[in-house]
Amino acid sequence: MTTHVRILGTLFIVFGAFYVLLAFGSSILLGFLAALVGAQGGNDAVIGASVLGFTGAALFGFWLTIGIPGIVAGIGLLQLKRWARILGIVLSAISLIQFPFGTMLGGYGLWVLFNKDTEALFPNS
Repeated sequence: MTTHVRILGTLFIVFGAFYVLLAFGSSILLGFLAALVGAQGGNDAVIGASVLGFTGAALFGFWLTIGIPGIVAGIGLLQLKRWARILGIVLSAISLIQFPFGTMLGGYGLWVLFNKDTEALFPNS
């Protein structure tokens, strides 16, 4: 089961890094679009630029909130930390609703982390 825990840790890091990149990419894209809209001038342009800017900031925070815990859990799983097993179970359960890849990751994560052999890998202290 050690191999499965290492694979799961790596997958959590990869998925988390993808969400962090998505956060920065969406923020940059929407910031650029807000600048283009704002450069058009007029009251409607100001409102549009504001909406795009707010949306970019909200998406940035949302994607980071999803990505960073995955990276932290992945690093902890690779180091066989007990807290990482618990965090991995929570993140796996949450990711089940992210069809299709999150569902696969969540199902695999729950299978790995609830296995009795896996539980023995994590020290009690």
